[in-house]
Amino acid sequence: MSSNSKYLTLKDQSEGLYKEKGSKFIGFAVACYSEAEAKKYIKKWRDEHPQSRHLCYAYRFGVDKKKYRTNDDGEPSNSAGAPILGQIESFDLTNVLIGVIRYFGGTKLGVGGLITAYRAAARESIENGEVVEQEVYNWYKMSFDYADMPHVMNYIKNKNLRLDNKRFEESCELTFAINLDETHTIIDRLKEFNSMNLIDLGVY
Repeated sequence: MSSNSKYLTLKDQSEGLYKEKGSKFIGFAVACYSEAEAKKYIKKWRDEHPQSRHLCYAYRFGVDKKKYRTNDDGEPSNSAGAPILGQIESFDLTNVLIGVIRYFGGTKLGVGGLITAYRAAARESIENGEVVEQEVYNWYKMSFDYADMPHVMNYIKNKNLRLDNKRFEESCELTFAINLDETHTIIDRLKEFNSMNLIDLGVY
């Protein structure tokens, strides 16, 4: 697998469960591409588990795997977020978020017990999902006049580009992905449309 053109991530959201001395640790693992997207998932999981004591998490983004964060959410320092991130690293994943909900069972586990529990819940959430090899794409946001829409969309359809966040009104907007090898050719062609405005969103 070329480190420059592909990476490993998760296909869909998956869950894992670990129990210890009455405490229950529920892991959630999902493909995720930005801090804003991660915040939405974290809020969703909190809303779904209002009686839980903690929601600890870790994420890693980017093809170079250099953007990451951990959060212990009130647990002892490095007892939760770090072991969760360790599982992301162990499976060599990126563009991934893992959260672990804890329901306290009344017995303290100690730092060592917490590390074991959060690591196990994170690992099981990954193993219960499907790890997939993902192509690396250049992502762009485009905006253009409605009059150009038929021609732009016809070109995009012919090139079989991945689309996201489509909005077709008087002024049209959409986000799309281009295979690395075709980026320059496709961007040069899109720039030929008079009303076209392109914003480079980066590689992921």
